[in-house]
Amino acid sequence: MKNPWVKYLVLRIGTFSAFLAVFLLLQFDPFYAAAIAAILALAISLIFFGKQRDAVSAAIYRARNKKNDSDTDAEDSADDQADDRADDSRS
Repeated sequence: MKNPWVKYLVLRIGTFSAFLAVFLLLQFDPFYAAAIAAILALAISLIFFGKQRDAVSAAIYRARNKKNDSDTDAEDSADDQADDRADDSRS
């Protein structure tokens, strides 16, 4: 899988589903089975899925800090000029 989000989500949901299925097959109350499965899936993901979590974190960082194109730069400079004119007219 190329997208780290998809891989991480599939691993997390799969882990939760596996635990939930086991607890339901063991005749646990569904509410408690879901709660225990969620806690165990969280613990497993924190311990064993660090590489995937880092890949998702890097994807978020890249998406957040990608370079702006020339159009965005032009819009930003126009906004700055408008702000400067507004500040000058208030003085």
